[in-house]
Amino acid sequence: MRKPAVLITGASGEIGHGLIDQLAADGDRAIVTLDVAPLDASLAKKVHRETIGSILDRVALERLLAEFEVDQVFHLAALLSTRSEYSPLTAHEVNVGGTLNLLEFAQQQSSTHGRPVIFLYPSSIAVYGMPSLEVKASAGRVKENQWTESTTMYGCNKLYCEQLGRYYARHYKQLSAEHSGQVDFRAVRFPGLISALTVPSGGTSDYAPEMIHAAAKGEPYACFVRPDARIPFMAMPDGVAALLTLAKAPRAALTLPSYNLGAFAPTAAAIEQEVRRAFPKAEISYKVDTKRQGIVDTWPGDVDDSAARRDWGFNPKHGFESAFREYLIPTIKKRYA
Repeated sequence: MRKPAVLITGASGEIGHGLIDQLAADGDRAIVTLDVAPLDASLAKKVHRETIGSILDRVALERLLAEFEVDQVFHLAALLSTRSEYSPLTAHEVNVGGTLNLLEFAQQQSSTHGRPVIFLYPSSIAVYGMPSLEVKASAGRVKENQWTESTTMYGCNKLYCEQLGRYYARHYKQLSAEHSGQVDFRAVRFPGLISALTVPSGGTSDYAPEMIHAAAKGEPYACFVRPDARIPFMAMPDGVAALLTLAKAPRAALTLPSYNLGAFAPTAAAIEQEVRRAFPKAEISYKVDTKRQGIVDTWPGDVDDSAARRDWGFNPKHGFESAFREYLIPTIKKRYA
């Protein structure tokens, strides 16, 4: 007899860590993970089944389908924005092909146990493409249906996968006699996620955490965007909490397949000022990387997340000051103490 379970792909990342901790504490279903990287030992013991493998491996998914009754999927696995620009074909294979495999897996699960599978999908502000700085400045807080003309492979992948999710939820095999779309697809468009627990790895929005880490280590930092560069950000714990909150929301309350999320939208200069407040001797300068700056310029200066707040109670704990003063800077200081 198959066991009720939640499946987390890309579980070895920090969002996966947060989800595993909370879902294990709730204890209402077994946790099954799929990732190319192994889990930390402290997390692995909280998981019922850890599968080391790729989301492109349909055989691995079929094994999970046979053994578990998955009624929730958190599909976190992806090739991220910077790497996607260097390897666009691989990005498409992983981000689109992998997501299609997971959507088909969820559809098969729902067909076998007769109820919808809730499918949580983290999308991104990379789906947006502002055509100029003038438009970005005048656009204000961008809504979900505005300026979705991404200039990056990662953004194109994410936007298309949102559409695939909508298809599986509403129009799956619509000409077939056995039409039975059973995937309850729910997506959030994350802003730049800033973590205190992981070291930044050169992502397009990583100038904020890079600035803190360099200051905490007493190293000089040359910021790769202009002082006036602005995009929305969120503290990592609020991102994890948002996914869990959306997963529990009543289906009838949801009016959109994909929701904007935001928390604060400082300029790079404002981030610098906050870092200097905590590290008065910080050496911070600006050496603009025109290519990465060009991508940041296409992302909104801020997003309108009123639909998420209205429909399912999205309410991030951290604003700009509290994210830096209560979460990021104290935690990163301890790392290098």
